[in-house]
Amino acid sequence: MGVMARTSAFDKEKVIQSARSVFWSRGFEATSIPELENATGLSRSSIYNSFGSKRGLFDAAVDSYLNEIVRPRLRPLLQDPVPAHALEDYLRGLAAVFAKPESLPAAHGCLLINTASAPIAAENDIAAVISAYREELGGAVGRGLKAVRPELSSERHALLSDTITGLVVAAFALVRISPGEAVRLLQCAENLLEG
Repeated sequence: MGVMARTSAFDKEKVIQSARSVFWSRGFEATSIPELENATGLSRSSIYNSFGSKRGLFDAAVDSYLNEIVRPRLRPLLQDPVPAHALEDYLRGLAAVFAKPESLPAAHGCLLINTASAPIAAENDIAAVISAYREELGGAVGRGLKAVRPELSSERHALLSDTITGLVVAAFALVRISPGEAVRLLQCAENLLEG
């Protein structure tokens, strides 16, 4: 019995990852059930039985995106203490990924930033997830900035933290159409770390 549950959980994880790739590249509204059936190998009825709806599968894909893509990259900024180089490493790592056209972030940007400009973002629970993501990113950037520039006044720290976070969000929004500009924005953010 335990083996069956493990196999089922493993399959569900793979299904969610496959659906995540489709939602990430096409967006919620543009993704059709047949595309999800094709990507996941599940029938329409299996998708609805397992996730309740296309939206339920999207919510699972967003959770997967946060836990498997976003948070591992932010983890060094959440350590205690935060290494002084953590924010620079984050910005450079993101720029390196953006510079590879074959990478999912370079090809498709950020699933949540993309969703912020889509009609589904008008739904309160989606807006709350996007807002929480922005706060999580901003908090991680703030911690990284404090580690590298502990001498900053609280006002200057808040201003620089918000600016760097805004540059990261802008880079994610631009990378699909102009990867070079996205990388340049991340380099601008890195330049702000210098004293």
